[in-house]
Amino acid sequence: MISKFIFSLLILSVLSSSLIADENKLPTEEDYYPLTTFEVPEGVVLEAGAFQLMPNGKLAVSSRRGEIWMIDQPFANEVKASQFKRFAHGLHEVLGLAEKDGSLYATQRGELTRIQDLDNDGRGDLFQTVNDGWEINGDYHEYAFGSKFDKDGNLWVVLCLTGSFSSQVPYRGWCVRITPEGELIPTCSGIRSPGGIAADADGNMFYTDNQGPWNGTCSLKNLIPGKFMGHPGGNTWYDMTNGAIGPKPQEPESGSRIVVEADKIPEYEPPCILFPYKKMGQSASGVTCDTSNGKFGPFAKQMFVGDQTNSTVMRCYLEKVKGHFQGACFPFREGFGSGTLPLEMTEQGAMFVGGTNRGWGSRGTKPFAIERLNWSGKIPFEVHEMHALPDGFKLTFTEPVDPESAGNLESYSMTTYTFIYQASYGSPEVDHTEPKITSATVSADGKSVTLKVDKLQRGHVHELHLDGVRSKNHLPLLHKEAYYTLNYIPE
Repeated sequence: MISKFIFSLLILSVLSSSLIADENKLPTEEDYYPLTTFEVPEGVVLEAGAFQLMPNGKLAVSSRRGEIWMIDQPFANEVKASQFKRFAHGLHEVLGLAEKDGSLYATQRGELTRIQDLDNDGRGDLFQTVNDGWEINGDYHEYAFGSKFDKDGNLWVVLCLTGSFSSQVPYRGWCVRITPEGELIPTCSGIRSPGGIAADADGNMFYTDNQGPWNGTCSLKNLIPGKFMGHPGGNTWYDMTNGAIGPKPQEPESGSRIVVEADKIPEYEPPCILFPYKKMGQSASGVTCDTSNGKFGPFAKQMFVGDQTNSTVMRCYLEKVKGHFQGACFPFREGFGSGTLPLEMTEQGAMFVGGTNRGWGSRGTKPFAIERLNWSGKIPFEVHEMHALPDGFKLTFTEPVDPESAGNLESYSMTTYTFIYQASYGSPEVDHTEPKITSATVSADGKSVTLKVDKLQRGHVHELHLDGVRSKNHLPLLHKEAYYTLNYIPE
């Protein structure tokens, strides 16, 4: 009896060890998107602010300390310190780089600057002010983030407020455009604290704004000329626009909700995606779009957003409902060396990620980092898209699902909540509900599932967990959470 009992324990131990081993063999983010860390020259503090791939194949990277470096062969398997050469210095916190006709355009705190290398020695020689029509008051918070050139040759600049609450000098808390002729065009008001700006694959411009006054949590917002982004601190500068972008919006009601105020204020464009605080980060940063035509994997034309505190990159799926962009965010990649700030996707299918932690702590412990993400060629099992329906959501997947698990209601759970739209700093999650998922219908090809949901909540984040869903090959999802911001419910 004793020997049989011991034998049974041994069998159970072996089986248990086998299960643990199998669990440990599950693929990780690194299997799909390996990370390459660049070796930065010794003694250089390269707190990355922006990237730009140059026509000669070099990668320009700016620093918060006012330098621009050129990296030779940035797509190499290893990038050594010897591949860095300083192109420019003495600038003021460059948080935007764009290239046109061989010239580099740098968005500094107080101006947009054109830099040329006239003698082709790898160093900037001619520095010209393109526009300095916005001002700085000297507050640490007055960052300026610049875009790439749009289809009309304009550069877009989003300007942080003077501190969190006010705008002490012209166009702080605004988005402005700089034309090819160097003219400043006031474009949008209502901005608080941007972390990045970029266009989608169709040229629509987006920026990230950060939790604080009139921002219950971090978010991704669509910049539409004439629209108000939500923070009234800079609205005093409407008097300088001579009505060119329309009337000054009415003051929002503090303590209200986003969609309530959006219905009352025609100029107010609600955030496209709310990033639930701490769950999806605490300081949204750089933005980029996958325009590599599949060289970066299965997420062509989707947006990616960094988070400085969590040292992560998130993925965003956007769709238009009733004329407004909205959509879902998903975890994508963690483990960056410092606090994620600029992101740069290239047509070669590489994403460059810059890091800094000065001023804020970050999960990544290094003071700064230059890194690159590449796709390994393997397709991760992920929710690919999340579409809003009048009575639920349609999920598409990167790989066919196992019909039994994906059709089982026990595989899913959902909660909803929103944030207070208020003048005070941030907001907790409020107005929680637990809608019931009443059916899960798997498509014939296994690539999509339609969830019927009882009592969708307009204006709420719909937090979906898919813990029980498996692929056709019985793999769990690489990331089991999705967060859809349902500002508008389709007809």
